[in-house]
Amino acid sequence: MAAATRDTLALIDRLMLEMIAQQETKVLAMACAIHPGLTPEDIRNPNDFADLMASGEWNFEDGILTGLKSAHMALRAKLLESIE
Repeated sequence: MAAATRDTLALIDRLMLEMIAQQETKVLAMACAIHPGLTPEDIRNPNDFADLMASGEWNFEDGILTGLKSAHMALRAKLLESIE
């Protein structure tokens, strides 16, 4: 793969990390508004918190976060494939 393409993929990788961090902050803030005192670890297991699971808005935003993370992993796989 051309160096320019690798550089572009690396730039996109950094952008994805920024987007994920922003969405993680949003999801945690929403979770804490619903159930004060939750930690990032707590929201990795939302089934433990019925009030969180009952929030359609929170579940939507958490789904966005999951999608961003999935897309990021696919991008990283492509980036690693291009290096080999």
